[in-house]
Amino acid sequence: MISCMQTSTDETIAALATPPGRGGIGIVRVSGPLVRQIAAAVLGRLPEPRYAQAGRFHESDGSTIDTGLALFFPAPRSFTGEDTLELHGHGGPVVCDMLLARVLALGARAARPGEFSERAFLNDKLDLAQAEAVADLIDSGSAAAARAAMRSLQGEFSSRVRALNEAVTTLRVYVESAIDFPDEEIDYLSGNEVRDRADDLLGRFDELARAARQGCLLQEGMTVVLAGRPNVGKSTLLNRLAGREAAIVTAVPGTTRDVLRERIDIDGLPLHVIDTAGLRDTDDVIEKEGVRRSREQIAQADRVLLIVDAADPQSDDESRRLLDESARDVPLTIVRNKIDLTGEQAGVEQRNGSALLRISAATGAGLEELRAHLEACVGYRSGDAGLLTARRRHLDALATARAHVEAGRAELLASAAGDLLAEELRLAQRALGEITGEVTSDALLGRIFASFCIGK
Repeated sequence: MISCMQTSTDETIAALATPPGRGGIGIVRVSGPLVRQIAAAVLGRLPEPRYAQAGRFHESDGSTIDTGLALFFPAPRSFTGEDTLELHGHGGPVVCDMLLARVLALGARAARPGEFSERAFLNDKLDLAQAEAVADLIDSGSAAAARAAMRSLQGEFSSRVRALNEAVTTLRVYVESAIDFPDEEIDYLSGNEVRDRADDLLGRFDELARAARQGCLLQEGMTVVLAGRPNVGKSTLLNRLAGREAAIVTAVPGTTRDVLRERIDIDGLPLHVIDTAGLRDTDDVIEKEGVRRSREQIAQADRVLLIVDAADPQSDDESRRLLDESARDVPLTIVRNKIDLTGEQAGVEQRNGSALLRISAATGAGLEELRAHLEACVGYRSGDAGLLTARRRHLDALATARAHVEAGRAELLASAAGDLLAEELRLAQRALGEITGEVTSDALLGRIFASFCIGK
């Protein structure tokens, strides 16, 4: 691992490992060289390793702070790779604060967000992708996301990245050997062997990238903005998708004046649905601000559903005009709502380069087609047993590594430049190493672990 991360493992860290507030159990976690003496001071003894033992948690004057269970995990067989102590007491905020204060008074310091996982990474208990999977598992918004995060935590994603890196290394060794020890009779670089190996590598990159994109979708989801003129049925559609009365629906135009957000789940795909104020020209100060916010959300969306009134012949053209430049670069789907009033059949078709769906938010007709369309827009496949959790930085690193392999292949074909191919392969290795943490920096690690919970 190439890193200059400055973390002192000479310090003992402590934090509350359960959410703040009232609960049945509150856990204080401690890791570092002072764990044994802290255990002796708080419990009066060092617990037997890896056995939950009941006892009293003592204050400095010998009084009892709480009673509960203590677990001791000696190094290196612990999550962090260091001596670790967990004190399981009652989950009242005052009791937890008293117990944590006692541990800090005995020489520990308050842990930073994610510092326990950071130490597990630095002590080679987890690689970086696995450490990120810990946070992804905690933040999972669906059962599919949780299962994918667990597979990555168990090392499936990392093993696939390492296998790909090994294939890059093998090709690099072959190329460099051909450069350093040229055969007088055979030019290994001018034949098809290297080209075919590079082509195979590019295919493997594409395969892993597809799996990583699915995993990224499971964690980050898709942001969909409902846009259109007033009273075209945006809020009714939001309520139908959410399965509850999330938005007020009336016949009065301009009922929705602010942005409404709902998180829903479609076959495991998190969908962030945003209902916006109706787009129209208005002199009302409040409504005008609502329209401005609508345009702001439209510009940031992964996809815009432009809702038009199927019963109003002018709704389509007028809605497109009002949408204007705010959605110029945003994928757009036209949704003809209120087909229950026109007798049209529900369904989806392609028209003028855009998808057109016919639905009735009032009756639910066409909603299944809409859900399937949204999944198809991002290439999501539900029920994929091989899904792995992934993050945007993993996709970026895979894309960078693939680009280096492709550039090296192009150099080889253009001028048989084996040295340039070898250099591109080295850069590809480095990009892949950033995923697992074999190559990393203080800044990257700081950003990653700062997003974790305190106590994890």
